[in-house]
Amino acid sequence: MDEAHDDAPLLVLVDGSSYLYRAYHAMPDLRAVPGDPASPPTGAIRGMLNMLQALAKTHPTEHLAVVFDAPGPTFREALYPDYKAHRAPMPDDLRAQIEPILEVIGLQGWPVLRVPGVEADDVIGTLARLAAQQGWRVVISSGDKDLSQLVDERITIVDTMSGKVRDAAGVEAEFGVPPRLMLDFQTLVGDAVDNVPGVDKVGPKTAAKWLQAYGSLDGIVAHAHEIKGAAGEHLRRALDWLPKGRELLRIRTDCDLAAHVPGWPSLEALRRRPADTAGLRAFYERYGFRSLARALDEEAGAPDAPAQAALPMQAAPLRCTVVQDRATLQAWVERLRAAPLAALDAETTSLDELQARLVGLSLAVAPGEAAYIPLAHEGPDRPAQLPLEEVLQALRPWLEDAAAPKLGQHVKYDLHVLANHGIAVRGYVHDTLLQSYVLEAHKPHNLDSLAERHLGRKGLTYEQVCGKGAQQIPFAQVPLERAAAYACEDAEMCLAVHGVLWPRLQAEPALQRIYRLEMDVTHVLLRMERHGVLIDAAELRRQSEELGRRIAELEAEAHALAGQPFNLGSPKQIAEVFYGRLGLPVLKKTATGAPSTDEEVLEKLAEDYPLPAKVLQHRSLAKLKSTYTDKLPAMVNPATGRVHTHYAQAVAVTGRLASNEPNLQNIPIRTPEGRRIRRAFIAPPGWRIASADYSQIELRIMAHLSEDAALLKAFAEGQDVHRATAAEVFGLPPEAVSPEQRRYAKTINFGLIYGMSAYGLAKALGIDATAAKNYIERYFERFAGVRAYMERTRAQAKARGWVETVFGRRLFLPEINSPNGPRRSAAERAAINAPMQGTAADLIKMSMVAVQRALDEAGLRTRMILQVHDELVFEVPEDELEWVRREVPRLMAGVATLRVPLVAEVGIGPNWEQAH
Repeated sequence: MDEAHDDAPLLVLVDGSSYLYRAYHAMPDLRAVPGDPASPPTGAIRGMLNMLQALAKTHPTEHLAVVFDAPGPTFREALYPDYKAHRAPMPDDLRAQIEPILEVIGLQGWPVLRVPGVEADDVIGTLARLAAQQGWRVVISSGDKDLSQLVDERITIVDTMSGKVRDAAGVEAEFGVPPRLMLDFQTLVGDAVDNVPGVDKVGPKTAAKWLQAYGSLDGIVAHAHEIKGAAGEHLRRALDWLPKGRELLRIRTDCDLAAHVPGWPSLEALRRRPADTAGLRAFYERYGFRSLARALDEEAGAPDAPAQAALPMQAAPLRCTVVQDRATLQAWVERLRAAPLAALDAETTSLDELQARLVGLSLAVAPGEAAYIPLAHEGPDRPAQLPLEEVLQALRPWLEDAAAPKLGQHVKYDLHVLANHGIAVRGYVHDTLLQSYVLEAHKPHNLDSLAERHLGRKGLTYEQVCGKGAQQIPFAQVPLERAAAYACEDAEMCLAVHGVLWPRLQAEPALQRIYRLEMDVTHVLLRMERHGVLIDAAELRRQSEELGRRIAELEAEAHALAGQPFNLGSPKQIAEVFYGRLGLPVLKKTATGAPSTDEEVLEKLAEDYPLPAKVLQHRSLAKLKSTYTDKLPAMVNPATGRVHTHYAQAVAVTGRLASNEPNLQNIPIRTPEGRRIRRAFIAPPGWRIASADYSQIELRIMAHLSEDAALLKAFAEGQDVHRATAAEVFGLPPEAVSPEQRRYAKTINFGLIYGMSAYGLAKALGIDATAAKNYIERYFERFAGVRAYMERTRAQAKARGWVETVFGRRLFLPEINSPNGPRRSAAERAAINAPMQGTAADLIKMSMVAVQRALDEAGLRTRMILQVHDELVFEVPEDELEWVRREVPRLMAGVATLRVPLVAEVGIGPNWEQAH
């Protein structure tokens, strides 16, 4: 937008119809009463509120309107009865949210417009043109590219969800034509969504090329006889249609809005009114938006209060003692000793647990009472504080006493930080983060969320205390009184949250066992993270150089196939070469309507064309190089000479661990180049790498859960389960099964676990859908117990909203009763797979605890260094190899008794690749 207009008044126009669908598809299936599918749906309402509030922050103005399509036909249906004929009807649960959305927008004070006989785009076009003519700046908030025909020096389109801005330059860069030619461009291309034909086989590239050559649609029509080839033939066949298509796609800018905008053509009717606070509060309560209601109450209670005064809601006033002298410290040491349970929280210099140093410690031993011990505060107003080492020595006997019960929020982090200071904390018996994770894995587990969800309290945030972005200061520089209030509150809220969550766990013995397992795993992970993994940096550098050479070769080969150089890392340039230059078939489009070049599309195109195969190879090798061979050597800790990953326990709803910074669980092993990366994970001299993993663990769990006789028999007899499956499906004796038939059976076995459809199986096997459907039907005939398990599990999931593992871990499925078909189908697939994946996660965690306990009891030096899915990796001194070969598989197989035997196998080698 021209800077000369910056001082002009601003009108914001919201494409409410576009927002409506985007909010519906972006949000989960929320309900006014959580978990009750019979209560009103609220996901689209909450999504709309979020989007409108975000827009109000980025584009503050007093003049705005939210414009929706009115019910009933428009002039376009009269002009062309097939207009929008193929558009699916609005989902019932979205339709049910329209009136509440209109109501709450009105309560917010935003003008709402719905004009019969025309579309929202026409109302927006009319308002935008009028405002521009009167000297206003106009921002249209929409994801709809059709509105681009309205753009000029005063009118801009913003898409708040993608961040895209379509001003005049942006439109031309995106579509290849200026805004004044967008209607002509759209007429040539057509609009499949609204069922408006364009010129057959003419896409955006051709349309833009013609318009650049002939200046307008009229110019193209005048020279239609000159345009050669199939495109010219298609154009000439469409000449009679084009005027009607153009009229259908033209956004009207002359609608009569007098009956809908008081005082028209004055824009003062679009001034925002004061919000109806009482009406909003009642609305939020009616639809279950409790956090919005609380925020409204807080805002009403202290509208002009400074940020420092935004103190949390308390059940009782919090008394915070700042420990700055020896007598107070000693008094708190005695209180800790006498407490049945004490909460401990560390304030530090870094989120990197291996680098973080203490700034202060907070403690809580009773509701409403906490203490903060400053240890390393700095700055011009550096407060009085006891020497760090003196405080740690005073606390050390309590910290290292296993009989002194302690509680924390994300205990593993605090254990690392105190270990950085030479203190091995013992006696941690509770972690509120893990309590929340076990009780409700699908929800946030940070302390702020837990306090708000379970206590109705809202504490000070880190940003309120330290600031945001470039203005953020280290915690060590926060004024002591403010730092103490924040830290004391964290420790005391942790104690209060525990008081709510622990009784819930005690009432559920199975969940309590899972929680105890997670607590035990925390201590195993702590040791793994601190020890780290030895990396052969020279080997990775060699691989990086080789990958670089191969990447360059692939680039040259791709350029030769394309007939021109292009950036293989640019989806836009790839699309231009594939679809514009080479005319490859468009298999899928992106959300913006551009031809897709995602991996699925490239894999399909690679079946018939050599260039997409080269691009896929290039992508794969470039990712390996950037993610692993280049990055891992740079992540070696100079103090230890090792790479230290971080394992997150409370992320995956299935119970699986997540590795990050770096992620060592996703190193690809399907390609030789990916497998070679594991060669760089080495043992020190005199040691070896051992890899122990479960054999076909999820299929064994399927056999246990389904109690299918044929599967149980195959595992009990130690048969090759894929060969046994093939024998059943193809009606052959096992010895007659061919390698190809075994491959089919393996794909079916694993595919069904993950809810693969006949279409998915056909794609995986390279066969037609009918044959795949027949294979699946034959499988279920022979393995009737598997079908019964799947049907039973789906029904249980729909009734309860969750499924569970063999050991009682609950796996929640919020979308299992969603009226949105794709979401519901995905949840149904997850309902079948989650118990198997979750049980496998439980088993590997049980193995980690059992093996570490056995290593400690035997006094061995072997160290567990990695956990990857169903695999444990060890660093083993050569004199302990026999113990590992013998005991680790026995321990892993013995952690649980299922209806089929658990089998674990161990490999040994100088590096991970050769051990696996």
